[in-house]
Amino acid sequence: MKLEQNDLLPLFSSTNIPDIFFTEYLPEANGDFIKVYLYILFLSKYDKDIKVNDLCKKLGLPLTVIQDAIKYWESQNIITKKNTGFIINNMQEIELNHLYKPRVALSSEQIQKSLESQKRAKTLEYISTKFFSGLMPTTWYPDIELWFKKYQFDDEVMIALFEYCFDKSKLHRNYVQAVADAWSKNSIKTYTELELYYEKQEKITKIANMISKKLGLARQLSQYEFAYVEKWVVDFDFSFDIIEIALKRTTSKVNPSFDYIDKLLSDWHDRKFKTPEQVQKFLLDMKQKNKDIKELEKKTGYQKYDQRTYDNLDNLYANKKP
Repeated sequence: MKLEQNDLLPLFSSTNIPDIFFTEYLPEANGDFIKVYLYILFLSKYDKDIKVNDLCKKLGLPLTVIQDAIKYWESQNIITKKNTGFIINNMQEIELNHLYKPRVALSSEQIQKSLESQKRAKTLEYISTKFFSGLMPTTWYPDIELWFKKYQFDDEVMIALFEYCFDKSKLHRNYVQAVADAWSKNSIKTYTELELYYEKQEKITKIANMISKKLGLARQLSQYEFAYVEKWVVDFDFSFDIIEIALKRTTSKVNPSFDYIDKLLSDWHDRKFKTPEQVQKFLLDMKQKNKDIKELEKKTGYQKYDQRTYDNLDNLYANKKP
């Protein structure tokens, strides 16, 4: 591979990368492919024959990755293969031609892709401006693109993700990734779904606080206790009025546990109770049933009978001959 020369020493030279690379190409490209392109761009200033095997050693990448990277950038028209090597094309010129290409020559698919690319570029620009003062590190771009593909988030959801983490003062990759995973597990893709998720979480938190107050807990609920509340509110679809009935039944317990409350609520859920009235009726019926059983036991099972004593066991046999 032969690359053209620019008469500058590496110590005093610099490699210019147009902004269009970050907005249009970097988000879509594989990280290793970007690595290969940047190094080829750097070497293009020097009159040297570069072999693919040399790139493997220099970049620490397998031969197949180098070959795939070159094919990828060829498909993007960023580099063009010649008999003597490759030419690195001007990205800005390529994009300019795209912008001024007559619309009649574009397919509906190409137009749609162009519009989506423009929207994505605006989203990345907004995130950079809003949360990084316009200086978002380039390493964030492939991560964001990966999250777009992995979670299928709308652009509005991606912005909301960064806003949430920014407000928590936890704008670092691990935390953003964790929140994105949580949202994805709750089937969030659109902003409407995100709003519904927020409403659900707000409802759970409100009921969790009410439970803490009713139980006299001078602390926040633990992660496991909060999971119980989420189960009662989301899975069982119980209102606080029903949950409160279960809470009242813990008054006789020295250390009421969430496990005990959960057993009560799970039983009521299995019985398909939906309203506090259904639960109260069931409890009254059970109370009356237990009362009837005790009265029945009092009349029968718990009565004491005088036991006859037999001095002569022979009297037990009615047919005994004298």
